[in-house]
Parts: sequence; structure tokens; C-alpha cells
Amino acid sequence: ILKWKSRQRVFTVLFSSDITQKGYEKKRSKLIGAYLPQPPGMCICALPQERRTPVTPSSSSRYHRRRSSGSRDERYRSDVHTEAVQAALAKHKERKMAVPMPSKRRSLVVQTSMDAYTPPDTSSGSEDEGSVQGDSQGTPTSSQGSINMEHWISQAIHGSTTSTTSSSSTQSGGSGAAHRLADVMAQTHIGQYTGVLSVSTDAAISRVSAKIQQLVNTLKRPKRPPLREFFVDDFEELLEVQQPDPNQPKPEGAQMLAMRGEQLGVVTNWPPSLEAALQRWGTISPKAPCLTTMDTNGKPLYILTYGKLWTRSMKVAYNILHKLGTKQEPMVRPGDRVTLVFPNNDPAAFMVAFYGCLLAEVVPVPIEVPLTRKDAGSQQIGFLLGSCGVTVALTSDACHKGLPKSPTGEIPQFKGWPKLLWFVTESKHLSKPPRDWFPHIKDANNDTAYIEYKTCKDGSVLGVTVTRIALLTHCQALTQACGYTEAETIVNVLDFKKDVGLWHGILTSVMNMMHVISIPYSLMKVNPLSWIQKVCQYKAKVACVKSRDMHWALVAHRDQRDINLSSLRMLIVADGANPWSISSCDAFLNVFQSKGLRQEVICPCASSPEALTVAIRRYVNQPPGRGVLSMHGLTYGVIRVDSEEKLSVLTVQDVGLVMPGAIMCSVKPDGIPQLCKTDEIGELCVCAIATGTSYYGLSGMTKNTFEVFPMTSSGGPITEYPFIRTGLLGFIGPGGLVFVIGKMDGLMVVSGRRHNADDIVATALAVEPMKFVYRGRIAVFSVSVLHDERIVIVAEQRPDSTEEDSFQWMSRVLQAIDSIHQVGVYCLALVPANTLPKTPLGGIHLSETKQLFLEGSLHPCNVLMCPHTCVTNLPKPRQKQPEIGPASVMVGNLVSGKRIAQASGRDLGQIEDNDQARKFLFLSEVLQWRAQTTPDHVLYTLLNCRGTIANSLTCVQLHKRAEKIAVMLMERGHLQDGDHVALVYPPGIDLIAAFYGCLYAGCVPITVRPPHPQNIATTLPTVKMIVEVSRSACLMTTQLICKLLRSREAAAAVDIRTWPPVLDTDDLPKKRPAQIYKPSNPETLAYLDFSVSTTGMLAGVKMSHAATSAFCRSIKLQCELYPSREVAICLDPYCGLGFVLWCLCSVYSGHQSILIPPSELETNPALWLLAVSQYKVRDTFCSYSVMELCTKGLGSQTESLKARGLDLSRVRTCVVVAEERPRIALTQSFSKLFKDLGLHPRAVSTSLGCRVNLAICLQGTSGPDPTTVYVDMRALRHDRVRLVERGSPHSLPLMESGKILPGVRIIIANPETKGPLGDSHLGEIWVHSTHNASGYFTIYGDESLQSDHFNSRLSFGDTQTIWARTGYLGFLRRTELTDANGERHDALYVVGALDEAMELRGMRYHPIDIETSVIRAHKSITECAVFTWTNLLVVVVELDGSEQEALDLVPLVTNVVLEEHYLIVGVVVVVDIGVIPINSRGEKQRMHLRDGFLADQLDPIYVAYNM
Repeated sequence: ILKWKSRQRVFTVLFSSDITQKGYEKKRSKLIGAYLPQPPGMCICALPQERRTPVTPSSSSRYHRRRSSGSRDERYRSDVHTEAVQAALAKHKERKMAVPMPSKRRSLVVQTSMDAYTPPDTSSGSEDEGSVQGDSQGTPTSSQGSINMEHWISQAIHGSTTSTTSSSSTQSGGSGAAHRLADVMAQTHIGQYTGVLSVSTDAAISRVSAKIQQLVNTLKRPKRPPLREFFVDDFEELLEVQQPDPNQPKPEGAQMLAMRGEQLGVVTNWPPSLEAALQRWGTISPKAPCLTTMDTNGKPLYILTYGKLWTRSMKVAYNILHKLGTKQEPMVRPGDRVTLVFPNNDPAAFMVAFYGCLLAEVVPVPIEVPLTRKDAGSQQIGFLLGSCGVTVALTSDACHKGLPKSPTGEIPQFKGWPKLLWFVTESKHLSKPPRDWFPHIKDANNDTAYIEYKTCKDGSVLGVTVTRIALLTHCQALTQACGYTEAETIVNVLDFKKDVGLWHGILTSVMNMMHVISIPYSLMKVNPLSWIQKVCQYKAKVACVKSRDMHWALVAHRDQRDINLSSLRMLIVADGANPWSISSCDAFLNVFQSKGLRQEVICPCASSPEALTVAIRRYVNQPPGRGVLSMHGLTYGVIRVDSEEKLSVLTVQDVGLVMPGAIMCSVKPDGIPQLCKTDEIGELCVCAIATGTSYYGLSGMTKNTFEVFPMTSSGGPITEYPFIRTGLLGFIGPGGLVFVIGKMDGLMVVSGRRHNADDIVATALAVEPMKFVYRGRIAVFSVSVLHDERIVIVAEQRPDSTEEDSFQWMSRVLQAIDSIHQVGVYCLALVPANTLPKTPLGGIHLSETKQLFLEGSLHPCNVLMCPHTCVTNLPKPRQKQPEIGPASVMVGNLVSGKRIAQASGRDLGQIEDNDQARKFLFLSEVLQWRAQTTPDHVLYTLLNCRGTIANSLTCVQLHKRAEKIAVMLMERGHLQDGDHVALVYPPGIDLIAAFYGCLYAGCVPITVRPPHPQNIATTLPTVKMIVEVSRSACLMTTQLICKLLRSREAAAAVDIRTWPPVLDTDDLPKKRPAQIYKPSNPETLAYLDFSVSTTGMLAGVKMSHAATSAFCRSIKLQCELYPSREVAICLDPYCGLGFVLWCLCSVYSGHQSILIPPSELETNPALWLLAVSQYKVRDTFCSYSVMELCTKGLGSQTESLKARGLDLSRVRTCVVVAEERPRIALTQSFSKLFKDLGLHPRAVSTSLGCRVNLAICLQGTSGPDPTTVYVDMRALRHDRVRLVERGSPHSLPLMESGKILPGVRIIIANPETKGPLGDSHLGEIWVHSTHNASGYFTIYGDESLQSDHFNSRLSFGDTQTIWARTGYLGFLRRTELTDANGERHDALYVVGALDEAMELRGMRYHPIDIETSVIRAHKSITECAVFTWTNLLVVVVELDGSEQEALDLVPLVTNVVLEEHYLIVGVVVVVDIGVIPINSRGEKQRMHLRDGFLADQLDPIYVAYNM
């Protein structure tokens, strides 16, 4: 069976965690470890008997000696289970696969390993108390334990700091094999991608690629069997829905019968109420001992007699009722609730206070002592107290002194708590009641006696009310079931404030005048044998313990000779309902049978806060019931008996019979409470007087739990009395024995199968060796991701365990759980020791841990996510349908009444305007004409960072300067007409003059961004590349940049000897040219426009004179530009529309351009807006980076800017010049932020340009405002557009990209078939215009690409028009608005670049959508970029926070992408702020990032490879 299963499933095999810059040994062992024989010490399936003892035997106590780190958390101890897990792992070992280890930055590793952790003082996973910590002395001190840690740390500290050398795996001869292996792994996929990455010989490239390849290979293994049925999720994407497996086991038994307990015998001398019992014993046997408390040395501290209990309780009752508040307005009246806050080592004070409340007829609400103001779960306790209306807290002197105090000595209000009066109950602080005062002792009635708190699965705290009659009946039922008699001695180790400890040790004991020996938890920590010693010392008849107390006693008992347990007639095991307690019971019996312990003495019981005691085993001479159940069957809620040889079985013991006077049945856990069949697991329900009656103040929840009427299969109720749900899952077996297999609270329903958290914990703990995590500090819970529960395991890691070891353990836990439970673990996280939130008694606070995990505040030190294994309900990958021919599409559109998606701007020929510049064909002629007609008209004003004018140019100044530059080009540069000249200038006036100088000389200018003086190494090669690619014959620049190009830093970055001649324009000749060049033909080249696209392609396009003039005219008409106008421009002037606005438009239209270099905003963010305000500008242009700088930099300064007189009310258009989908969130926040300064929200808009046409759309002055639509993101993935309402799920807002420019025609075409598409269909935007570029000047790579981009024809319909393909996906939508010319307005919406879109699972995803989701996932994520590599989605996030938060992001990023995009993230990379490269337009350079990641150049904080 196992072999067959192992082929069926993906086992997340190995995975451990390494450092980004790691030593060669680690790398080598990781890569070739799987192929080498295991050294004996590394044996993966170390069997239990090989468990190693810890390195240092601690000397603090003789009991600690043998409790090695291998000692197991007693609740889950089962040797059979351990062997089963080891066997399953051994099977795995035969088919082990290498899985990539996550990479961790060295600082992160050193920090987490070297922190001086204090190991947890408690390490129990049980809900309540911690376990004794055997090796709690800190990290090991012997050489053996610390040697590899020290060696490793020294290696980390002295290792090389450069990522290339230390991560290269060819450092020493020995790693050749590893290098070759990495190469083999990298090569397997390289076939398809040869063009993408230049594979260098450095191993660094193959390192990340090899890991990804490993991941791809692992993921190729077969998944769980596929499922065929689906449900439609909102029309669009079909999510798999779990279909029942036809072979799954189904219950076949008959319908069960309700089980009746024995009759509750009516004994004549049973008291009529508990207070009456106290009065009886307090008056007739005042000297009888009631309670003996112990100190931490095990010596009796105090003996409370029945007489003292009676008198002190009376005193407390009198003081509560008469000494709080005033006579007229007492604070507490009978029936009010008060809280009892007593520490675990003071049962006597608690008992006095509890009975004092009963006598005063007020309702005690016992809770734990709050240790700090921020205890885990303390807030929820506060809500309970508030809802109960508690105003008084009773406490002891010592406890009162220990509570946190404010500087004035008052007890602060705890978070979420009501205001309380703290009242100390010690006798010396109380007034004596007057002689004539006597408490009113009634027979038990339906008034509430006490409220017991209960913590739910989600962390909320409820109060279960128990009436006085239920309290008394429960004591009677326990007395009968346990055969209690007067003056018996009972040893109680349990918490006396609630549950079994309260019922036996405080309540039933008083009814029967028994003597309770109370063992505090602090004594158990020091001496785990103390309870056994007290049983011997007092010859106790009964002991109340948990299985962990039995386990600790086993570990410590060897030193004891004279133990005799023959006096015990009952050993009540309070957590006997936990199936994993059976092994402790068996082991305890084996060891102590020789010491007088009889088998029938061990009595497991089952209890719950709602139903009190559910069942208890009676001490009769019959062997206990056992069941070996198939774990597989249990996940379907079916009982199937199995043999112990099988690996996945659960052995359960009975918890005895139904309580006297009660009826029990089991009902289906969800839906209507229908009776189960005899072989079916259900929730146990009880009908009795002795149960809780309600959740205080919550009638709805009460009804669902306390008023259940079980139904028979025919639909009728089985009795007229309501049953109570116990929260326990189980069945009633042969002979009426009750079996419990788990709790409803621990139930996780994954893909329709039920798993119990306790069972998962047990399997995790059975994975030896346990040297890496703390026993019992393990939390298992489920989170809901993508319509199913996903299992999460969180454990505390020991500070001395290495990364490798922990990952080894983690991967084996995953294998074990997969083998035993046939369920995948979604996330396994290790946190540093002592960091999980604790309950007041030291256990793990489960709901708080889950909360921290979900909000990303858990700060794990290791994380392993396995979404590929677990998530089996993703939608089916989209199958590409055989393409419908373009003709059919067109006919289909016509038939359905859809128009073909096409639109155009105004017709240039029909616009009548007094455009004087139209009569010139060339811009150089326009400039000469302006220099003659309006010589002193200012065209350009350049501002510096202080907002003052740095420079300005009039028409004649520009003309004269251009003439001088033309002379220089001809004389000094010896250039011919048509030669190319690179202009390397900072943004300013020189650039403009140089451009027109080139036109006057007949040369073709290329504007190039100058290298950054602080970053020559990366910016200069780009300059060099553009100069070479554009075949520039000479380079013009300023004197300063001239020096920079010849500097030593430049020589280190590029070969400076190969620069073309460099001309410095700071020193110009004084003469004019003989003549100004006039081109022969308007179609000749005017200038070249070079730009790097977001996909990292450098492309130069050719702009002819005709296109340049048409472009300027189109912008003039759209923006209504005239000489009297002023326009503010804050853009980079090197390419696209930014260059045209900066250099060309003013000369053509004659308006004044106020130039603001974007770099100046870094020193003065308000510069641009102040200039707009000061010059009363109506039209301004900026980039997204400028807008972002203003939004972030001026967000808090709007008031002071207003005071400085900043006024934006005159702004008519503020256009963001962009080549991407409009960033609607940024434009909206900008509009909102500056609305108070007069900015009209409708003024902000965007433009759209691309390589083939530098401006297609631009919001002009006339025409309707830009519109926004909401589209369904899931439809977009299928290339469909479906409009939805704002705020509907999966909706994506898209803003129109400005108005189509005059002279521009647009059509939407299918990028594959080139057929025209209908309105509101997603396709490629094609453009036809007189200002289209005339072609690529040069592009690396595909030559056929070029002609297609500029000269495409539709395959159907209008096949004559020549179109240029923009490479952007978008759609057109006819709106209700009217254009300036009275037509209905067509809006163009851009979705994203075709090159950047990622095809995953057959669907098209746009990176920006995934990135937006990821940035929302956690407050510390400042930026995100995604790309794909070998079909894996890689998500890179920038972390703004401490490196310890890096691992919190991995599950959150994985969850959000799954939930919102139905995609599994393959790799999560966490990097520092500023690592994601962004170009001058503010666009992410995702391909550069990808190449940097694969070449291992990012120095990430953490890299997680999701399995």
C-alpha cells in the first residue's frame, strides 16, 4: 500500500535553509549529499533507541538527569506511533530527491543563532500547563555541542563578503562535482531559453538557476489524483470542488441507540445543597482536615480544616455583601458576578473565597492571574468580565502584591478589562460578622452557582453558567461513580479553578468531607515525583492527574526505592479523552505495577466545560476497552478497526461509562443533529441535570450548544429533553464504553476530510531526533486559503540547532504527515525559542499564534511553504481554443450588434486655425521665422532648485546659439549632412541649443542621458551603448561631462579610447555659418529617439521631419498652445513625449516653456508645484516619479504650502507622461492631497506613448474628463473585458489614457490572428498617424520584428491601411459623453504591455496586478516586482523593517496571490529597499531584476522556494 501511495503523492522532500553567501562545504554537501552514502551519524531514520542524550547533564536537580532532549511530550508519546513514523520515513529515504534550500542572508542567520536565547521555562503543547524542561540550562557547553556552531560562525564571520566569490562553488578543487551537478541541473532547461541569459562561466548564475531547476524537477512529480468536477466561481474561473472519492469508506452500521447511565441513587444523608454540606462538616467536625497545601520543597505549608473553611467563608460572605459600597448602595448584591483571581499555589484562599461567594449567593467567575497588561488572551478574559458585569475582583494578599502597579501604586486597568475594585480576602483584612448575622442556606435551586470560563478555537472567551442544582447533582454523580466516602484522602495535581480539578478537589470533596492534598504546579516542576510521594505518605485512595504528570513521574522514578501505590483505588486521568494519553497510561502501569499499582485503578475520564464530566471509568475488575482504528477511516468519520502493524492507526482507550443519571448519544458534527450510525464518529451529546446551562449573555450560541434535539433517521427527536454538545468527537462502543478520538476545537476539515490537530502534533513529535525544536512547543491550526482549510504547523526551534538540521527535521515532518495522514502541510514555520504567545499556565496560546501568523507578526526564523503540494482546487489551466478565424469574429460582432473597436482623434486637415508655423515644412525654418518676427519673445525658462531662473532663451538667442553650434560641427567636427551626433547634456537650455545646432548643420541628433557622477559604473555603459548603437560620428557635451567621460572612474567602467570625437559646447566659435542646411525632403530623418523599454530592450526609432512637424501641430491643437501661453514641464528630456515637450513644442507653437529638471525635486520636492503656482500656469506635464515624489514628500506639508501662498486653482491640465497603464491609485492620492490647494480633481490625467508612436493620447483642454471603469480581473486573464460595479470582488479600476490626439486613428486587433476586434474586447492597440515613427533605427535581435511593428495590415476588413503595432493590450469603449466635435466619445483603456504579460496556467497575467495585491499584504512591503522563470512565478518584495520580519512575508505573499489570482508563487525573494530597478519614467525594470536574481547579484535577505 505504501509503495502505491508514495507514487501517488508528491512528497515535499528535502529542504533546508542556506545563506546567500555561503561557504563551499555547505553548498557541496547540499548538492551532492543526496548522491553520497550517508555517514553513520547522519542516519535519517534514527530509530527511537538511538535517541541521543543531551550534551550536558545539568546539575540543577537530580530529576533532570535522564530527561534528555529526546524526552517526549507526554500527551503524544507512543512508541508504536514513533516506529510507524520512522518506517514511513525510511520508505521515503529510498526515493529521496534534492530540493532547494531557501537562501538566507548571513546577518539574519548569525543574528538568530547567536542571540542569547533563554530556553522556554515551559514546553508543553497542552492548552494549559507547560512541561518540566529537562535541558533548560541554555545552550550546550561541551565542546561537542558547540564546536560545529563555533566553526560555522567563524566561517560566517571570516568568509568572503563579496557575493560572487563566496557563492561560486568552484573555490576549491573538491567541489568540482557540485559545480558539474549544478551545471547539469541548469542545462536541463536552458535549451528553450538560450537567448534570454548569457550563461557565463561563473557558477553564480547556475546557482540560483540550479535551485529553481531542482524545484521544477520536484514539482514535476505527479500530484494527487486529479478531480473532475467543478463549480463555477462567479462565471469566470472554475475552481475545483472536492468530489467524494468513490472508494472512500462509508458508515455501514445501524443507527445508534442513546445510552443511559445508571440511575442516580438517592442516598438519605446527601446534603440538600453544597453550602449545607459545608455547614454540617464545619459545625460537627470542625477539626477534620479539608485541604493541605504544599510549598515548593514538598513540605505541608498549611492545613485548612472544615471549621476554618466554614468560619472564614462566612466572614468573606458578610464582607462582600456589607462592606463594599455604602449601606444604601452596596456594590455587590446577591446574584451579582464577582471574579476570583488566585494564583495556582494558593488553593486554600481560593476555596475560602469560592465558598464565601456561594454563601453570599453571589456568582464567582474564577480566572487566571494576569501577569502583564498584554498577556495573550487576557483581553478576551476582560471581555468576559465586562459582559458578566463584574466590578469586584477577590484576590489574596500575595497575589495582590504581585500584580503590576502604576507609579502611584494602583493596579492598572488591563487591556479590554472593566474597571475593578480589588478586594483581598485574607481574614486579617476582614471585619467579623455580627453575632446575629447568618448566611441564608437554601436547598439547591436553579440560580447560577458559578461561571467557568472557556477559551474557544478562535480565542474568544465564553462563560459557562452552572446552576446550584447542576452543581449539587454533578457532585452526587461523581460521588456515586467514584464511590467516594467520608474522610477519604485525595491527591490533586490539577488546576483547582476549573474543570476536573475544581469538581473533585474543591466541590465533591466538601460534599463528602474528604481531605484534599493539593500539589502546586511549581512543586511538580522541581520534583515531578511529588504527587506519588504524597500518595504514599498520606496513603491516599484517589489521585487526580493528567497524563503528563504520569509521564514525568516515569522519567524521574528510578531514584526512588520505597514507593507503594497499593492504597490507590482510583487514579483519575483528567485528559484521558485525548487518544494520545493511552501510551502514558500503559507505560505508567508497566513501571508501577511492581510498586502495588493495580490495572483497574487507572480511570481515564472525559470532560468538557459545557457538559462537565461526560464519562469516567469505574474501578471494576474488568480489562479496559481498546480500539486500534484506521486513521484513514477516521478522516472520513468512519470507524474501521485495523491491526497495529499498519502505519497509520490511532489506538484509543475507553473513558468508561456514561455518568449516573445521564443519557448520551453521538450526532453528526455539522448540519442538523442527526444520530450517527454505530460505526460512525460523531459529536458526543449528553442529557442530564449535572451540566452547564448556557453561555452567559449569549442566547444564540447557547441555543446551538445547550439546546440540541438529536434526530433519528426518520426525522423525529429521540426525547423531549434537550441535549448538550460536549465538543468531544467519539463513539459509544460495545458494552456502553465511551471512546473519544478528539475535540471539535482541534478539528481541521481539509478537502472534505477531517484531521485532528492533536494527531498531527503527535506525528510531528514522533519524527526523531528531537534536537531541533522544543517538545510540546508546537502549535497546529488551519487557515482558510482559496476556499479550503490549509494546515499550518508552528514550532519553537532550539537556539543551538543549525539551519541545516532544522530544515532536515522540517522536511521529514512533512513526509511523515503526508505518509501517516495523507494530507499536505501548507506551511511549517520555526520560531526562536520562547517567542510563541503563552497561556497563563505556560501552554501555547493557539488562537493568538494563529493571529500572529495571519497578520505577519510571528517573526519565524525558518519557513517552509508547500502550496504546490496542498492546493489541489485551483481552476483548470486554460486550454487555448482552436482560433476562430478573424472573418468569423467580425461577422459575429456585426450579428451581435457590436461595432468594430476603432476610434480616431480630430482630422488635422479639417481644423481651421491661424497656425502660422504650418507653412513651414521643417522646424529649423520655424525657428528662423520666429527669430525674425518675434526676436525677444522668451521661449524657454530654466529653474534651479531654489525656484529662481537659472537661464532663459529668447527666439533670437536660441537661433544665434544654434548657428554657432552648427559652425562648430562643420569646422571642428568635420561632419557631413546626415551624420549622427550624440547630445550628452543634463536637462536644460544647452540641450535645446545643441539640438537646433544639429538641424542647422544637417546632422541627426540623438539625446542621451549623461552618466551619473556618483554611479559611473552602471550608468556610463548605457551611454556608451547608445552612442555605439546609434553610430554617432561625434559626441557633444559640456566641459564638466567632458572631464567625467575621460576620468579614471570612466576608464574602469568602459574602454574610453573608443569614444568618437567629443566636442565641448561651452567654448563656441564666434562666427555664423555660410548657410543653414535645408533638407531636400520632409521624409528624411530629423532625429533618433532612443529608449530602454521595461523589458530591458534598447530601441531607437527614426523620426522624420514631416512626422516631427505633424507631432508638434497635433499637440498644439490638443492643448491649444499659443505664444501667449506658459507651460510648466517637469520631465526627463531624453526620449518620447518628454523630449518633444522640452525641446520642440515651444519652437513650433511659440509658447513659453518653464523647464524644471526632475532631479532638482530631490532637494526641493515643492519646486514644481510652487513654479506652477507662481507662474499661474494652466498646463503642466510631469512623470509618475515626480508625482510620487510630491505625494510622499509633501504629504504632511500641505498646510505650510498653503501658508506660502501655493495655489493650484488655475491648473486646467496636469498630464502624466507615461508608457504604461495609468497608475490610478497614485493619480487619485495626488488629486486628493492637493485638492485643498485648489487643484481640480478632473485636471489630473495621463497620456499614452510607445516606441512606434511617441504620443497616441493626451488629455487636451477641450473634450470630456477622463473616465474610469471597473473590469473583472478574472475575465481579463482570458483576454475578455467584463465591466463590473465598483467594489465588486476581483474588480480592477482602469482609467482612460487621455484623449486621442488629432490625426491619430486607433483600432484594436487580435495580436495572434491580426483580425479586428469588437468594442470592449481586449486586444493589441494598433495606431495609424502622420506622426508615427518611420521604423526602428536599430534593435538587438529580431529583424523581422521591426517591419511588423511599423507596417502591419489587418488580416480581414480594412486590409489596405498600414498600421503600427504598439505592443500594448487595451480596449476601446464608446461612452455616453460627447467630444469637442459633437460625436460620442471613444475612450481608450490600456491594460498592459504585451511583452511584460506573463502566461501562466494558460492565462494572461499582468505583473502590476499581482504586485498591487502583494504590496497590500503587509505594511512592511514597500515595493514588489514579479516575473516568471521556467514557468515558476517569482515574487521579489522590498522590506521596510528589520530583517527578522523577512520570513513573515513568505506565507502572506503566497496567500494573497493564491486568493486573488489563483496562482501558486514558486519563489519569494525578500530584498532591501531600492533593489528593484526603476527607470527614469518610474517604470520597474523587471527583466533586469530577473537577470540580477538569476546571476545571484541581489544580495537578498531571504529566498524561499515554495514546494
